[in-house]
Amino acid sequence: MEVNKGIDKLVDLIKDVKYCMMLTSLGKEIKGRPMATTKAGDDGLLWFFTSSSTRKYDEIEEDASIVLCYSDPSANTYVIVNGTAEISRDRKKIEELWSPILKAWFPDGIDDPHLVLIKAKPLKAEYWDSSSSSMVVFFNLLKSIVTGKQYDEGEHGKISL
Repeated sequence: MEVNKGIDKLVDLIKDVKYCMMLTSLGKEIKGRPMATTKAGDDGLLWFFTSSSTRKYDEIEEDASIVLCYSDPSANTYVIVNGTAEISRDRKKIEELWSPILKAWFPDGIDDPHLVLIKAKPLKAEYWDSSSSSMVVFFNLLKSIVTGKQYDEGEHGKISL
């Protein structure tokens, strides 16, 4: 899969998923937390707002490796992204991506001195996509049980980025 096609596939799979679990590591300990993807760019970069006073900030500064787990059970789509993260203090990018809803997490708004961005660069991704309706999924499960044939979970693939 060409890089641009890989990026397009990744963005298409996660575009409607509001939150992911971001996993970072600190030594041998893996930490996870839900994060809202602010933007999935055409260049493949994924952007998240955070505060420089959080543990994830420190963890990314120590080890840039991250894993992002996207899940949309209603669409039967699941994506796991391995990549690297970098902290960005780029004021122009912060202003470009800022949305008033973010005040819920950052009450001081865009002028919060701790407000930073996480710029995630995906290196590879894997996905499971059975974009069928719940009724079709149920019917196919039932069909597998009745016929004794293994359930077809839909499309599964790896994305090279």
